[in-house]
Amino acid sequence: MCSSLLSQNIPFLPNQGRMPQINQEQLAVLLNLSRTTISRSLSNHPMIHADTRAKVQALAEKLGYRNTPTRAVKRRRLSKPITIGVLIGMPSANLGMATFPLVLQGIRERGMIDHVAIDVISQDPAELNIKNLRQPVFRHIRASDWRGVILIYPFAHDVVELIEQKISAVSVLTEYEHLPIDTIDTDHSDLIDLIAQLVRLGHKKIGFMTWQYHVGGRWAMRRFASYAEGLFLHGLEFNPEWTVNVHKGQPTYSDHQAVANYVATQTRQAGVTAWVCAADHQAYQLIVDLRPHGIRVPEDCSVTGFDGIEPPLGMSQLTTLAAAHAEIGASALSRLVNRILHSNASRRKIFVENTLVPGATIAAPAGSVA
Repeated sequence: MCSSLLSQNIPFLPNQGRMPQINQEQLAVLLNLSRTTISRSLSNHPMIHADTRAKVQALAEKLGYRNTPTRAVKRRRLSKPITIGVLIGMPSANLGMATFPLVLQGIRERGMIDHVAIDVISQDPAELNIKNLRQPVFRHIRASDWRGVILIYPFAHDVVELIEQKISAVSVLTEYEHLPIDTIDTDHSDLIDLIAQLVRLGHKKIGFMTWQYHVGGRWAMRRFASYAEGLFLHGLEFNPEWTVNVHKGQPTYSDHQAVANYVATQTRQAGVTAWVCAADHQAYQLIVDLRPHGIRVPEDCSVTGFDGIEPPLGMSQLTTLAAAHAEIGASALSRLVNRILHSNASRRKIFVENTLVPGATIAAPAGSVA
């Protein structure tokens, strides 16, 4: 048993017949690497080659290595703070109704508590690609300026895969299928509560709409799944024609005015009386775009959102779900620090509950009997 360990003179605990807890010095001996290389590999330091980090972490996990964070945390609080990057994937066109400022607020507040310096980069995800490694985010990683990075909003799958291979990372508000990355997100299933609100008002034909996005969109599908579940829970009809930019058998619309045209058609011809939007910025825009069609909200149809952003100037409060963005940001930083200290720990997906916000954009269907 464990002949390779015995050959390295790693002692057994007396009278117990089992191995003591493995430490970094023993890992260094076993792998013929320096103690510094072992330490950096276990913390996902970008200066260590990915193959070396993988080899160190695999052996550490196999031998039951457990890092003890107390000393590292104490050192961090008493000396120069570590620096983590925050990469915000925000196209300039959507800045007016963005949720990232609250997420960033939570990250900064938690950073002050944990003695962590925050370095923020805003980047259009459509312009970030692995063919141009001279971009700022890759330069920071290559120069070891960051110990870890928080990703806010979706980025291309191959970009996230490259970043995750080189540095500890946590994703906020976006899941990446088949990538071993921690995720902090809203609980999309809370959208069922919006369906319940509409059903109580008497709505029976409820549609769902989202926009097309160049990068990402998995979050919208999560919310669509909750929409469909809400319909089935209440015994309502699900009709693919009452969805926009979701069903592969239906046309897709890349322009918000084209989306509104389709919604207006389904409202008038199919009798859809309520529309669940995947996000607040979509909902507020839909309300504006329906006006030229002569459709008033909520008199002619009800509209709901998701996120809880402030209404644009001159618009009524949307009936929506308010995400705890600051709490999500704080949780992301805590998770990243934990990931840096425990690089071989199991990956986590943490979902934060939302709060229902009553608004002025839903009402009983026109012509219904109270």
